[in-house]
Amino acid sequence: MTVGLVIVSHSAKIADGVVELAAQMAPSVAIVAAGGTDDGGIGTSFDRVQAAFTAAEGGSGIVVLCDLGSAVLTAETALDFAEQSDRIRIADAPIVEGAVAASVAAESGASLAEVLAAAEEQAPSAAPAAHPPAGDAAAEAPAADAVVLEIELQNEHGLHARPAAELVRAASGYDARVTVNGVDAKSMLRVLGLGLGKGDTVRFEATGAQAAEALGAIDALAADGFGE
Repeated sequence: MTVGLVIVSHSAKIADGVVELAAQMAPSVAIVAAGGTDDGGIGTSFDRVQAAFTAAEGGSGIVVLCDLGSAVLTAETALDFAEQSDRIRIADAPIVEGAVAASVAAESGASLAEVLAAAEEQAPSAAPAAHPPAGDAAAEAPAADAVVLEIELQNEHGLHARPAAELVRAASGYDARVTVNGVDAKSMLRVLGLGLGKGDTVRFEATGAQAAEALGAIDALAADGFGE
């Protein structure tokens, strides 16, 4: 069972589009759109949100992403009437970035709290500081017990959303702290923020009980073009 996602938008097209995008990263996660009013207009619908809660519940809880303030109000009202409201969380996160990050976390088997945190990490106030420039001595020096892997990126379009999601899932599957060019390899926001393109040198470092296994899996994934 994985955590499900509900996308609440004033526009059915926006909700459907976010679901389509997030589903590319997480084919086994229930991601349900609740966009527009009951008559197909612009707005939100209590009944649609309630139905989405039912459709997305797989036993591990639900994270809800909303586009505007009144969508949050509709989701909160539906939450008040939900049978298992203790397993539903409304994320304070941008709807697109939050949905992508949450879907990747859910696909990796993360808990409800972890999926919520992955979504909320994408909020502007939670954005990470810029990563150190290439050649920075502090960034280049690995920890004493770190396992290091360097590859030349072969993907035609670099580490865009889908291959980045594959990397995040791989890094998240091990008891290890993994970084890619100095940033957390388990964070979609940080990985995408690197802007890595074809031909770039990508440096992974891992520490922890399964550091070698984590980088072995990433090495195999890179050799397979990160799933592309």
